[in-house]
Amino acid sequence: MKIILQVFLLLFFCNATIYANNLQYVKDISLKKDEQKKILVKYDNKKRLFKFRWTLYVNDGLVVLRSYDKTVAQNILYLNYKNQSFRVELKTRGADFYNVPYILIKFKKFDVKKNIATFVLYLSDDKDQIRLQILKNK
Repeated sequence: MKIILQVFLLLFFCNATIYANNLQYVKDISLKKDEQKKILVKYDNKKRLFKFRWTLYVNDGLVVLRSYDKTVAQNILYLNYKNQSFRVELKTRGADFYNVPYILIKFKKFDVKKNIATFVLYLSDDKDQIRLQILKNK
């Protein structure tokens, strides 16, 4: 019985490693309150705009507003809890049902004195289909 359990655990962890997403670090982004960050997402012959900003920091929670491809959402991120980040799928699932490329935005730190939130931007794109262009703020 012990050998069967060991073989099962070995196969489970090997399988989990194979299907784990490879996150590529893209950039650290620091934003003041209501300062918007725009990222142009390019794939195939399409261009989509991803935008996000934070509006409120209270009780260690950061309220983030975001939009991508006509989808608008709000997240509350915390530094010391499981919900430190959110992900945005960049393509429809279609044929890439199991390997949909996405952006992961992680809340890294908040400077209370300067009122600036810092995020880390990651990209998961196993097939190297996505190009990101971080646009300058005006």
